[in-house]
Amino acid sequence: MNLIAQIEAEQIASLGKEIPDFKAGDTIRVGYKVTEGSRTRVQNYEGVCISRKNGKGISGSFTVRKISFGEGVERVFPLFSTNIESITVVRRGRVRRAKLYYLRSRRGKSARIAEDVNYKPLKGKA
Repeated sequence: MNLIAQIEAEQIASLGKEIPDFKAGDTIRVGYKVTEGSRTRVQNYEGVCISRKNGKGISGSFTVRKISFGEGVERVFPLFSTNIESITVVRRGRVRRAKLYYLRSRRGKSARIAEDVNYKPLKGKA
């Protein structure tokens, strides 16, 4: 293991976060800490993961798209952000590409993603 990967692995271990196995096409619920004045609360952001960048590394991020009041809203989350309390996979999507940017131009039934009922989790990799 080279030096950079070793340092990155130490950083991830020190954070102690458990990131579930998810990919583009999965519907996920992100519990995001929101600070309002002096109070903090957890706000859930649920939508379809349309992309993941930089894999499972410390600099990884993912984009979640949801429809809010008839308008598409996208948000990019850093994978190991301290503001993310939880990531939950709601349902697995069956897609054939890594980036689902084509969903931006689709509405209604054409924007649906088929559910993957035969999902097998990765062994040894989380």
